[in-house]
Amino acid sequence: MFKTRHPASLTVALFFALVAGAVVSANHSWGGYHWARTQSSFTLKTGDNVDGKWDAFLDEAILDWNQSAVLELQKVAGGAKPRNCRPTAGRIEVCNASYGTNGWLGIAQIWITGGTHITQATTKLNDSYFNTATYNTPAWRRLVTCQEIAHDFGLDHQDENFSNRNLGTCMDYTSDPDGGGDFGPGNEHPNSHDFEEINRVYAHLDNVTTAGSFLPNGTPSAMTDIELEGPKQWGKLVRASRNNRVQVFEADFGRGQKVITHVFWADPEGDSRGR
Repeated sequence: MFKTRHPASLTVALFFALVAGAVVSANHSWGGYHWARTQSSFTLKTGDNVDGKWDAFLDEAILDWNQSAVLELQKVAGGAKPRNCRPTAGRIEVCNASYGTNGWLGIAQIWITGGTHITQATTKLNDSYFNTATYNTPAWRRLVTCQEIAHDFGLDHQDENFSNRNLGTCMDYTSDPDGGGDFGPGNEHPNSHDFEEINRVYAHLDNVTTAGSFLPNGTPSAMTDIELEGPKQWGKLVRASRNNRVQVFEADFGRGQKVITHVFWADPEGDSRGR
């Protein structure tokens, strides 16, 4: 037998559901990490180390994120060899290569000083998976490029459930990035909550600017010379999603200086079923 719910109770329940949804989707800073800057808006150079298969997706991600009133990504000539994708002080390097069937689809790595300030960053896109039938689609390439670059300036995910309805943002994990059916909208571009979060992350000013060839004095050479090709070099696992598809590793060099690696693990069989 069905019971009639009191309208007041329904209103209260709806209110709390909306509030809960807003908290989940609109509060997704990655640990408070951000590029230090002394002005309300800033430009972040983004090195193009990708080949012809990725150029359009890198351009699209930059165009998407440049809708922010705070942040402007400026594409420049790459400063790294794609295979090792070494960082460049004060900017992001974006690379693609066949990094091997090592389990990861995409990686974002950030170098931190002072506990929260990003000084350099890289995005790596693994062609060993993107050249397979599961991931060699425009939707997967858009999602991962958009998401990994956003990690490099301090955004985390709005949702880490691969099987639920898409939120319509590249900061939402999914097994079906172009959406449709039970998955709903596509997850190939940012949404309004992402730009709200950028405003929150960069709401304050700093007394130094780390965007633009900056590394603080006293940076340990091991922090800049470290090879970061796999988990043995990534340091300690500090966070994992329930299904371990999302993991964060931290190499701590002391005095607030760290290298943090955000890993998007591939699941070819599961993701192909999601399509």
